[in-house]
Amino acid sequence: MKVDSGFSLKSSNDRHPRKILLLLFVLCGCLAAFFPADSLSKVKPPRVPRPEPGLKIVGLTIAPTPYTLGDGLLQFSVTVQLPKEVKGDLILEVTSLISSPSKASLRFLTHRQPLLIPPAETRELERSTVAVELSWDGQDHRKQLAEVGTYSYEVRTKLLANGENGLRTVMVAWPKRGMLEVK
Repeated sequence: MKVDSGFSLKSSNDRHPRKILLLLFVLCGCLAAFFPADSLSKVKPPRVPRPEPGLKIVGLTIAPTPYTLGDGLLQFSVTVQLPKEVKGDLILEVTSLISSPSKASLRFLTHRQPLLIPPAETRELERSTVAVELSWDGQDHRKQLAEVGTYSYEVRTKLLANGENGLRTVMVAWPKRGMLEVK
């Protein structure tokens, strides 16, 4: 004689997985409705603005604009304002990165010069400035003439000190960025 209890493991496994999945989806939907994602994320406190560095780029002139390839040099005239108090033998480094939108064509220009700091008693009350010229010949990093188009540039400056392991950065100015038309 065969007794049927009405419960079979095989038949319950076939029917209930769909119900369990549906129940899980409904539960997740309810949780998402009661706890939106914004409320679960950590809120960052407002940032205090960074103080302006003592080293600044106070003037940047680019000539000629627009620049025509093969028609002389493109000049970056950079005026750098030094910090009020400068100690030690420092080197001023001014760099410029010129790059095409695709970054396939780029050129890095750099200029380093030692800073001659007058003694404190002969120094004026105003902060001193230094003028630096960077020149671009219209060639890219492969020494080929760059293509016609719009290029971006970024000019940076920093003070370097001679340390035990070579040059180290002492102070960095905020960069100046812009676009340049090359014809």
